[in-house]
Amino acid sequence: MEFHLVDGGEGDGGHATPDGTRLEDLAPEPLLTRDYETRPELVYERLRERHGPVAPVDLLGVPAWLVLGYRESLQILQDDAAWPKGLENWRARSEGRVPADWPLGPSLEVNHVLIQGGPGYRSLRGAWDMALRPFQDPRNPQAKQLRAAVTGYADELITLLAQGGRTGVADLSAQFSRPLPLMAASHLLGFPGSQGDDALMDMWRVLDAGPDAEPALERLLVTLTELAAAKTEKPGDDFPSHLLAAHPDLSVDALARELFMLLGMVSDHVGILISNTVVEVIAGESDGGVRTALSAGMIRETMNRVVMRKPPLVNFVPRFAAEDSPLGNHTIRAGDPVWVSAAAAHADPLFATRTTSGADVSTRAHLSWGAGPRQCPARELASSIASAGVRRVFERFGHLELALPVDQLPWRSSPFMRGLRSLPVRYELVGPVPQLAPPSVPDVPDASHASDALDAPAVADRQSARRRSSLWRYLTGLIRSNT
Repeated sequence: MEFHLVDGGEGDGGHATPDGTRLEDLAPEPLLTRDYETRPELVYERLRERHGPVAPVDLLGVPAWLVLGYRESLQILQDDAAWPKGLENWRARSEGRVPADWPLGPSLEVNHVLIQGGPGYRSLRGAWDMALRPFQDPRNPQAKQLRAAVTGYADELITLLAQGGRTGVADLSAQFSRPLPLMAASHLLGFPGSQGDDALMDMWRVLDAGPDAEPALERLLVTLTELAAAKTEKPGDDFPSHLLAAHPDLSVDALARELFMLLGMVSDHVGILISNTVVEVIAGESDGGVRTALSAGMIRETMNRVVMRKPPLVNFVPRFAAEDSPLGNHTIRAGDPVWVSAAAAHADPLFATRTTSGADVSTRAHLSWGAGPRQCPARELASSIASAGVRRVFERFGHLELALPVDQLPWRSSPFMRGLRSLPVRYELVGPVPQLAPPSVPDVPDASHASDALDAPAVADRQSARRRSSLWRYLTGLIRSNT
């Protein structure tokens, strides 16, 4: 894609560094290269050496500032007034200097709580917090039901991939880590039957920002709009209904955009987190202490260590300088796009040297969920789903090892996410291989309404519908290829 710079003088949108050079004229190097996909840490290091903690980069034809420093990242994330979100703050966009076919456009143009700026954000964020509380507070029946459902889905996926025998080879990413949060998202959104399966596959296409991102987004928004209309007419005990109760003024279209955000966060982010944590455990990448931590029930701490080194969400959605502001070795002019890179900030030598074993910085100092007033509202939800999935993997498999050396595992990178393209493992199941009868979801202790929500006939109906879905056909095809 070719980017055309609009020439002109004062007021033409050109933004200057202290020496008078505009951002567009700094010859920013492309960020999303083959090097970035295979060894992003080397790209961050090279940019840091050349430019310091803030570097000009080219994002698929559009110039932007990439924030590499941990201190600078915190400064931006904690000051929403000086560095607001909201595409209306992007001068190049308002002046028509962002190409209409820019690949990142589809995912940024959906104005949901993660993207939105302006005065309406506070009430919307408050509604999100209220709507998520039943599913994030472990004392609530809805949270217990969700954990039970995730465990049941995990058992179903593990049983499916093990149909070739008690021992075998599997792609734990494609056959477990990616579909598990899909099932959890369908549960949260209250999708009937297996309709959520195709929706999440389209969400993956949008997040990967490939050539089919735009038609995938169009299909996905149609599906979510239909779901939002159904929940508006007949609410249930699910996230869309709770969000409507907390924010009754939401239109059907606005609700669909919020469901888009939840679907994206729960799906790819959680799937990557599960895969990375499994690799951390079986490859012994954390100084041999992870297996002990897991046996002691400290999966959350393990995940914190994982996202410190390999955050799933590597680059946040853009913010914009409210006014000319010094940052790093540059002055960021009003309206310039600023992308905080959590992955680069975690690799900042000023921060990384303090997070080694025995250092005084907690693993919770990571930025994987953001920081400040706009920290991800679904962070506890995503962590709960991921930890339940990881726990079930190590309960069901007596032996699990990588089928490739850890440094040969294939990675996939998008402008936002970074995760394993596949996770080939050799496994041995604990006990005999269960049959593929519709599994029952585990009992939910102390949840007074769990039996109503998760009764056996309802579970059987959902599993029957899922096994007719495109997702199930895809997963079954993977099993056949492994036998």
